Amino acid sequence: MADIEHPETFYGLPVLTLPGPDQSRTDPLPAADSVAWRLESAWRDGLTFAALWQHFLDTVDTSRVRALLIGPWWQEEYESFAPVVELLAGHADRFPALKALFLADVVSEECELSWLEMSDITPVIEAFGPLEELTVRGCGEPIDGKETLGLRPVRHKALKSLRFESGGLPSGIVRAIGASELPALEHLELWLGVTEYGGDATVEDLAPLLSGAAFPALRHLGLQNSEIQDEIAAAVASAPVVAQLESLSLAMGTLGDEGATALLSGQPLTHLTSLDLHHHYISDALVDRLRSLLGSGRVNGEIHEVEYWDPEEDEDRYVAVAE
Repeated sequence: MADIEHPETFYGLPVLTLPGPDQSRTDPLPAADSVAWRLESAWRDGLTFAALWQHFLDTVDTSRVRALLIGPWWQEEYESFAPVVELLAGHADRFPALKALFLADVVSEECELSWLEMSDITPVIEAFGPLEELTVRGCGEPIDGKETLGLRPVRHKALKSLRFESGGLPSGIVRAIGASELPALEHLELWLGVTEYGGDATVEDLAPLLSGAAFPALRHLGLQNSEIQDEIAAAVASAPVVAQLESLSLAMGTLGDEGATALLSGQPLTHLTSLDLHHHYISDALVDRLRSLLGSGRVNGEIHEVEYWDPEEDEDRYVAVAE
């Protein structure tokens, strides 16, 4: 999974994995508000996530916790995220200071993105009113005929940053985001993925996000990691939301000359401080034109940076993150 890794910092705080109850520690735990706490129970000698969660509540002053990451939560076999959602939402009153939450901080060595058995995360968003930053990792590929990632339209006054990392983000999730009331949202990043892993969102599903009316405070928009990246770029080229943005990402997908030409012939982009196009299939000449338009320092995307792809021999394109 390219572009997938454990963060060393989260919400501006260093990440610390909570030692289990069976792990001896000579030095005391740091102050509850000085680190981002990461919980992982997988492969820890019978330690269930429920037991680790109780240990967390018992040993850390959770009233001061500002950032929390949920790592691998299963035991020997992959399990649904639903019980974790229930624990989080059920104990929200124990976390009055929580500002940032990362659901499923898992890398490929622990579980492939498409194998994560996610669930409806709406109860978590609804339970944590002060939450400002939410990152969700996991595909929407159905398991046994059931979608593993769910979201209903929500209203949340404090949320400033929302990020979905996925190799296949279901259209239902995209539509739910567009129908949500998030007046403080400044940063939105969606890894749309591919149909093979449940990423069936269309440009039409993105229409509320592109209108500019959904999130008036939005300053960064990432519509990336998509197999329809050219279509998305064409829609972005005339989208009203662009005028309010400071930065835009169309990275990680199959963006080629068609999409780049649409951007160059569309509305002005010169107000953007950053245009992220890394992992692209754009010809040298059009990359140069984009850099000339915005300045090379504001365009992130090296020429011919996609590995194992030769435009003269292989027309197949791939996204940065799928399985």
